[in-house]
Amino acid sequence: MTGSTPQTLGTSHPQSVDVHRLEVVHVEGDAYTVDVREHHLDVDQPLEAGGTDTAPTPTELLAASLATCVAFYAGRYLHRHGLPQAGLRVRTEFTMAPDRPARVAFLRLVVVPPPELPEQRRAALLAVASRCTVHNTLHQPPEIDIELTP
Repeated sequence: MTGSTPQTLGTSHPQSVDVHRLEVVHVEGDAYTVDVREHHLDVDQPLEAGGTDTAPTPTELLAASLATCVAFYAGRYLHRHGLPQAGLRVRTEFTMAPDRPARVAFLRLVVVPPPELPEQRRAALLAVASRCTVHNTLHQPPEIDIELTP
């Protein structure tokens, strides 16, 4: 992570599950770095929102997380069935709600299958991709506990 000792984030989650940790650290202005295992992601805000536009916004990463999860599940389906993955894409767009609280109101994902995908496999590909972990989480939201350290 960042070399600091991990803090306990609360006890509301079941103790028998694996806990995945990441840390967000302020860089400057509206820019932050997210440390995930040995990976580092940057986030920022666009110029018109007061940021420096050096990286995607957290909301864009939410949409990207869903899109990449859908792509991953689709890719695994293709691999499992010995079908080509070349050309697989997921196009995504989202809109923000016009009222408060600030939130995403609509997400649209279009799975573009590989050109060689047989017609009889298309429905199955979409069904599997629609059951990805991020999609499931958005449909059955987790309990969220936000705390301030003492």
